Amino acid sequence: MNKEFMIIDNIPVAINGEKNLLELIRKAGIELPTFCYYSELSVYGACRMCMVENKWGGMEAACSTPPRNGMEIYTNTPRLRKYRKMILELLLSNHCGECTTCDKNGKCKLQELAARFDIHRVRFDNPKSKPCIDDSSVSITRDANKCILCGDCVRVCNEVQNVGAIDFAFRGSKMKVACSFDKPIGESNCVGCGQCAAVCPTGAIIIKNDSHNLWKELNQEDTIAVAQIAPAVRVAVAKEFGYNGENVMGKIVAALRRIGFNYIFDTSTAADLTVMEESKEFADRLANGG
Repeated sequence: MNKEFMIIDNIPVAINGEKNLLELIRKAGIELPTFCYYSELSVYGACRMCMVENKWGGMEAACSTPPRNGMEIYTNTPRLRKYRKMILELLLSNHCGECTTCDKNGKCKLQELAARFDIHRVRFDNPKSKPCIDDSSVSITRDANKCILCGDCVRVCNEVQNVGAIDFAFRGSKMKVACSFDKPIGESNCVGCGQCAAVCPTGAIIIKNDSHNLWKELNQEDTIAVAQIAPAVRVAVAKEFGYNGENVMGKIVAALRRIGFNYIFDTSTAADLTVMEESKEFADRLANGG
């Protein structure tokens, strides 16, 4: 059977069910930059960082263009590099630039791509030089002036979590991500799942940091400090510190003791019971069309 091929940067690449050019380009080992693309979310095509150039000089968004047999594209032409650099400059000019004190410093996609494309200065004035903090939620913190309108948080809240707590509001230069009636996130129907913070490429939505309150409590002599550790933490902490695949429960307990916790509990048994109950609930719903 004849296979379909297309040419990417003068290299033939077989098409094998990929739904867009971006999947095929990454299969070929080329890391095309994106802000708004997640394979499990709908295609938004807003950031335009994944634009490619075809052999006739036309520009196409790789995330929303299906591959075609015989198609020939280029991913790193001088025109594309200039194009991407301009996009990054415009995003940076509309972004609160307090990088050194940002929680996402060192892990920010915008910061990473700015370094990759050798951006050392921004030619445009920045109207969003100060933070705009919404600290009303118990679990997340939002800074509207760090938002680049990639839409990742909106789509994960609507399409994956089915909560719909946030969406785009207003139009044009006044567009922003907001809750209904532009209320603070703490007054919305947000359930505090944190998935918006997980997909946000900048520091616009982050997990709330209560460490300053914790240290304050730990320094109180009449406070009994208790830690209860969920099963996922032992591998999440391992990954954060480079112990990939390891169970670092012992290290976590030792660290918590040194910090000043009096009692430390492992909730593995309780988590197992939760999984059993949730499985039973799921089976009941599946059987009864829930």
